[in-house]
Amino acid sequence: MAGPQGLVKIPELRKRIIFTIAVLAAYRIGVHIPTPGVDGNALQQAFANMQGTIFGWFNLFSGGALERFSIFALGVMPYISSSIIFQLLTVMVPYLGDLQKEGDQGRKKITQYTRYATVALCFVQGFGISKVLESYSSPQVVLEPGLAFKILTTITLTGGTMFLVWLGEQISERGIGNGVSIIIFAGIAARIPSGITNAFSLVRSGELSLGKLLIVTALIVGTFFIIIFVERASRRVPVHYAKRVVGRKVYGGQNTHIPLKLNTSGVIPPIFASSLLMFPATIGTFVTAGILQTIAGWIAPGNWLYEILFVGLIFFFCYFYTAVAFKTEDVADNLKKYGGFIPGIRPGPNTVSYIDYVLTRLTLGGAVYISIICVLPTIMSQALKVPFYFGGTSVLILVGVALDTVAQIETFMLSRNYEGFMKHARLKGRAAYT
Repeated sequence: MAGPQGLVKIPELRKRIIFTIAVLAAYRIGVHIPTPGVDGNALQQAFANMQGTIFGWFNLFSGGALERFSIFALGVMPYISSSIIFQLLTVMVPYLGDLQKEGDQGRKKITQYTRYATVALCFVQGFGISKVLESYSSPQVVLEPGLAFKILTTITLTGGTMFLVWLGEQISERGIGNGVSIIIFAGIAARIPSGITNAFSLVRSGELSLGKLLIVTALIVGTFFIIIFVERASRRVPVHYAKRVVGRKVYGGQNTHIPLKLNTSGVIPPIFASSLLMFPATIGTFVTAGILQTIAGWIAPGNWLYEILFVGLIFFFCYFYTAVAFKTEDVADNLKKYGGFIPGIRPGPNTVSYIDYVLTRLTLGGAVYISIICVLPTIMSQALKVPFYFGGTSVLILVGVALDTVAQIETFMLSRNYEGFMKHARLKGRAAYT
């Protein structure tokens, strides 16, 4: 495997990396472009009182855009929420399920529906946030409250989110990594320097003891190592291929394996779970009904009900995404088609049952692992009374997206080296016969 210098030597890969960096730079510039009609200084004072609420979580996933109330204040979370809805609907609605089976054309249609739903969700969230900002009178955040401000804010935030979605698609198509995940990664990573600075400021002021800071730092570092270890862990299911005689040649007879990852779903479950829990809390911010506001308070980050629902949704999305992403029937059919079998297991339905059994147990372990990573640091931070937050969800997203991106880079380099080798071989072959 080529080292870091290989990134520079492969022109196409170099262009993809430069393109990704350029898009992320444009995203970070947009984070600092404010939405019209808001007093920035008053907003900073009002947002200081929102830490630990649903707005603090929105701010985390938007990369600090919400506290500046920039054009990217909503981030990509509306798009993720819409994606969740349509992934669930493809299972429950036959029409969408048939579209998904039609290949690229069907998936493009579902993507189009997802974008429409994203626009609708942005309008709801944008209008709600504008109404919440208007409610702050001491200090007064909105310069000229009224319907015009609500409409302008809603359109601006919706346009910002859709532009981010487009940037994410460009990264996926012309850059490196999953575009939406890379944008979330960049937003969280951009807040690390300010978090470190704030931590040392709290130590100097005496609000945070050095011992607690060391404990939290050790917890974060340990979480990084655990995530890296588990994300690379897999169960190898042995596969044998029977020998086949075709003409005078013998094919098969080799032993290989099916790698089943402990965490097949990656960072999808915590992102989906967080996004789904944000939705009712968002509705509760601008609906005056007392019962809805009470429910929104119950499921605010940090409450015990929120943590229970969060873990439950993580388990659900771990199994749901694994079932969608890994088709055991297709794996069993391919093994049978090419003469492969798992030792001691009959090909066909028995192979499907065995792979399902192994995958179910692995997914259970993966769900427990993700839940511990996402919830335990939050609980320990609250137990230690630490006045800043850098939870397990953030660490999981950072490490998970980084590992996936590095894996894509390695795959890209391997494919290009293989193509270069084959091209060289073809040239030699042609020269031998000319």
